[in-house]
Amino acid sequence: MDWIEILGLAAAFFTTVANIPQTIKVLKTRSTKSLSVVAYAILFTGLVTWTVYGILQEDLPVILGNIVAAVLCGIILTVKIIGMVRGDKKE
Repeated sequence: MDWIEILGLAAAFFTTVANIPQTIKVLKTRSTKSLSVVAYAILFTGLVTWTVYGILQEDLPVILGNIVAAVLCGIILTVKIIGMVRGDKKE
């Protein structure tokens, strides 16, 4: 593993960890009222696309960072959509 890959893993770590507090807050409160479903849908699509790109390029930092970020984003998006379907006021 060279320094460039270490740098990529560090970048993936920090950008992925940044999503954890929002995900925890959404899971605890079930409130997604201030979050845009369109923005999270676009973000989720981008993260999945980056994951596919990383797989095709065999780029471990891109793969790992985006898989974890996509899961966290997907959780938030799922809670948002469920709230919208149910008509929750916290949505």
